[in-house]
This record gives sequence, structure tokens and C-alpha cells, in this order.
Amino acid sequence: MEINNSYHIPVLLHAAVDGLNIKSDEIYVDLTYGGGGHSAEILSKLSEKGRLLAFDQDKDALRNLREEDNIEFINQNFRFLKNQLRMNSAFPVNGILADLGVSSHQFDTSERGFSFRFESVLDMRMNKESSLTAIDVLNNYSHSQLIKVFKLYGELREAERIAERIIAARKESEIIYSKQLLGLLDNMVPGKKINQFYARIFQAIRIEVNSEMQVLEELLSQLSDAVKTGGRIVFITYHSLEDRMLKNFIKSGNVAGEIDKDFYGNIIKPFKAINRKPIVPSEKEIKDNGRARSAKMRIAERI
Repeated sequence: MEINNSYHIPVLLHAAVDGLNIKSDEIYVDLTYGGGGHSAEILSKLSEKGRLLAFDQDKDALRNLREEDNIEFINQNFRFLKNQLRMNSAFPVNGILADLGVSSHQFDTSERGFSFRFESVLDMRMNKESSLTAIDVLNNYSHSQLIKVFKLYGELREAERIAERIIAARKESEIIYSKQLLGLLDNMVPGKKINQFYARIFQAIRIEVNSEMQVLEELLSQLSDAVKTGGRIVFITYHSLEDRMLKNFIKSGNVAGEIDKDFYGNIIKPFKAINRKPIVPSEKEIKDNGRARSAKMRIAERI
């Protein structure tokens, strides 16, 4: 299978697929198909008996599909993992890989509204058929809702001030374009920190629009049933909220990190960590692909 690097450059490609510890005749899942990079590497290790199910809720990913007998593309959000695996007679599976976050294609397509680099309509939907957009969040959310979005998902100390400026501005005119939003906030932080500040603003809105944290929590709750004993999960995250949730889940079996022990004092959890510390890209990979800079990978095995 050809890899479409113009659509998305796969991060930690070989390390991620090696982390699955693939058995050639088993069933695997790529939850974030994108340009097909991780899927291609998985398929290269499968025999004719092996199967790969590839999820992507973005219809744009369909353009990267190749005719392979043992790959099945599922144009759905991965929150529906268990149902889709059952519908495709692939339950449970031997390994699941997820490269979370936004694809290079989504960032670089100006009309999708994911990047503050472009003058574009504030959309930010990963699934273009979803109803909620960034415009809806900015123009319809209450003051307290906006504070929650920026504080929780952007981890911004300026959350209250940001919300106040948005509320004031939308009384004058609807906030529709990226440059409108940036113009409201351009003097809130020192110049040398401005790009990081804007990135967190856009991250917070995007997470809210796509319910990313709720979806990830729903997904994690399904993994103990969806993965066979001895099977593995490999997750690549790009911000502390995702990584913390994943770390807690591997440690305790729940996203809150609440430890529950059996009669003998053993922690009751469905997975054990394969790597104690997250695996990060090499300096060379970061140089070749700047978007790999914040990536962290965790691998766990079903007990």
C-alpha cells in the first residue's frame, strides 16, 4: 500500500507498529487511518489470513484507500469501536493503534478552519457532517461555558479574559473567521509566546467541537472487551490531556486514575504498561516532521 505523505506523515511509524507485536494471521485495528501510513506498515506484516480494520470519520481519508483484500475501511468515529468490530465479525482483536489529534491534511486545508495560519471560516469539524462548529461555540456558548473550554482544553490561565473578549465582540458582530478571533486576542500575551497562545486557543475550541476527550474516554472503556488477552494497544497523543487520560487508564483501568485492588492487594486493571515512560520521536523525525514534536507514545498489553 502506498503511503500518502502529502495527506499526513505518520508519526513514530516503525516504533508504533513494532509496538503492536504483530502476529501475521491475526486481526488489527488502525483507529486513525488518515493517509494510510500506519495501516500500510501493519499490512506489510500480515499474511493473507490477517485482517486490518481502518477507522476514519473524515470522508477525505477515503481518497487514500487502496484495493487490498485484507483491509476494511470504516468511515465512522472510533467511539463506535465495539459495535463496528461485531458488525465486521472481528471481535475481539489482537491489537489496536491510534495516532490521535488532527491530520496534516486537516491542518493544511484552509477551509477546514483548524489552523490559525489561514484566514478561514471557523469550522474545525473532523467529521464534516457533524452539526457543531467552532462558530457555534464562539457565538452561542455562555460566559461560563467558554471559560470551561479554554481552561480545561487549552489549559489557559487567561480563560476568563478570553471569554469576556469573545462575549463583548460577538455583541457587535458574529465571529465567523479565524482572523476575527485572532484580532480579539492579539495583545493578550507577549509576542514571543503568541503562536503558542493561538495554538492553545484553537486546540481548546477543536477539542470541544469534536468532543475529543469524551470520545477518547468512551473508546478506552471499550478496550478491555475489544482486545484479546496478550493483545496490545498503541496510542500516540499530542497534548497533556490525552496523555494523562491514557496514562491513568493503563495504570488503573479508568481515566480518573482511581486504584482498586483485589483481596491480595493487586491492582485491578485490564492492561499492563509495556513502556514505563512515553516513547517520543527522535530529533531527526522532529526535524523532518515538525508536528511530531509534541508526540508521546504509550504501549500496553491486555492482561
